[in-house]
Amino acid sequence: MNVIEHQRYGSPAVLTLAKVPKPVPKADEVLIKVYAAAANPKDWRKLRAKPFFLRFSEGLFQPKQALLGADIAGCVEAVGSHVTQFKVGDDVFGDVGVGGFADYVCSPEASIVHKPANVSFEVAAAVPVAALTALQGLRDYGQLQAGQHVLINGASGGIGSYAVQLAKLFGAEVTGVCSSPKIEFVRNLGADHVIDYKKSDVTRRGQRYDLVFDLVGNMSVAGYKRVLSPKGRAVVAGFSTLSHMLTHVMLLGSLLSRKNRQTVAPMLSTVKQEDLLYMAQLLEQGKISSVIDRCYSLEDTAQALTYLEQGRARGKLIIQVAKA
Repeated sequence: MNVIEHQRYGSPAVLTLAKVPKPVPKADEVLIKVYAAAANPKDWRKLRAKPFFLRFSEGLFQPKQALLGADIAGCVEAVGSHVTQFKVGDDVFGDVGVGGFADYVCSPEASIVHKPANVSFEVAAAVPVAALTALQGLRDYGQLQAGQHVLINGASGGIGSYAVQLAKLFGAEVTGVCSSPKIEFVRNLGADHVIDYKKSDVTRRGQRYDLVFDLVGNMSVAGYKRVLSPKGRAVVAGFSTLSHMLTHVMLLGSLLSRKNRQTVAPMLSTVKQEDLLYMAQLLEQGKISSVIDRCYSLEDTAQALTYLEQGRARGKLIIQVAKA
């Protein structure tokens, strides 16, 4: 089968299309024929080993795991002996962890759900990492309630495109932050207000928010303090640099949270089957949509990661592995 791999760290140029044997599912796994996969920032970060500490888990001098790609949608081709939720022929999607940029991939049963029949493989593949980060950041970490005001920094990206829609679905008043060319795009997602970060410092406008969902991670702790309401929360799901995350979020943010009722804290999303099921229902009902900027072939995965790393994508980038 075909698979995208990288035998060394570097730019997307080091990616190669290789031939490897088709994997065999373990007892609690299913083998999936991949039709579509989604590119995520963590793919190019793993590829470049940035920040550097990733090397301590991924391999100090060269990657232990040469594969990339977490989000997939496809059809079950084989099931392990302990699998009970799926059978051969089922259309599924989910977060397989790694190896999604390939013709076939094995996934734990608990990491996937059935794909709604009225949703394409491309639309489904866009969901797992981005939508679950948005959902868990707003609902669980941010504890967003109807009627609250939320600021989404990085509203035009993969996570942001879901966050705007989910925040509106939860009944919040939404302000999105993006660059000027993407203002209309964010408005069309449902944002009530949109701020061009190149023309206005959102932390100095005098407006306060119950929740700041920061997908960029470039605000100072003083900025969070100015922009948050007295009991406001800042949930940080992205970072511009490691030093900024360590200083302004984990250290100074922690101190701010201890001294008053405002809180600033990082978040990590997790693969939860119940959350994937919830997102599948919203997709099926048309309450949430996946916004896809561009689609690439498996052979052009390097181009997709290059475009994603440049920060120009509006919504998600999809790798079309096969035609359904």
